[in-house]
Amino acid sequence: MLKYPCLVLDHDDTVVQSEKTIGYPFFCRILAEYRPGKSISFQDYVHDCHDYGFAEMCRRRFAFTPQEQREEYLGWMEYVKTHIPAPFPEIGDVIRRQKAEGGLVCVVSHSSVQNITRDYEVHFGVQPDAIYGWDYPEHQRKPNPYPLEDIMRRYNMKAKDMLIVDDMKLAWQMAQPVGVEVAFAAWGKTEFPELSREMREICNYSFDSPKELENFLFE
Repeated sequence: MLKYPCLVLDHDDTVVQSEKTIGYPFFCRILAEYRPGKSISFQDYVHDCHDYGFAEMCRRRFAFTPQEQREEYLGWMEYVKTHIPAPFPEIGDVIRRQKAEGGLVCVVSHSSVQNITRDYEVHFGVQPDAIYGWDYPEHQRKPNPYPLEDIMRRYNMKAKDMLIVDDMKLAWQMAQPVGVEVAFAAWGKTEFPELSREMREICNYSFDSPKELENFLFE
């Protein structure tokens, strides 16, 4: 019997290594176009996304308009067509084993359905059972609890049946209203000790590698 019938996975820097190699470089390109002379360090970019989320970071730090945010999204969708992030070692074992043993794998992410499905096909040869990504309206995206509530409705799940695995605080904020446990994917934040300390304090579990997560889930 599975410890958690439903595994709720983040995508960027939980399953694939994308923040440093794709997300940040593309945003620097957009910033040079939309706000010439402005810049942001990788450290500040990660910290702001951790605290506020990407959309709110764009509004707070650079006063992006709704139209600029739409254009940024369209440009990013084109960019990721030709930039495929590498998966973290052994995360595929977790995903395939969860599916093979009859469990659900749901993705709640700020990536889009298009690149999530591509990454799963390329790297793992399986697809998530459900994806709640950037394609949803902002009020239904993480950290709003809507994705978890919808999973519960669609699949007749209770909070105790689900485990969120994520590298960012928005997942913890999403989980609190519905009582779902959160595991910190510490392997995605090895360069950020302050964020890691915070996540270890607030999350139910912390794992330094996908192998540790696998042992916990299937011991």
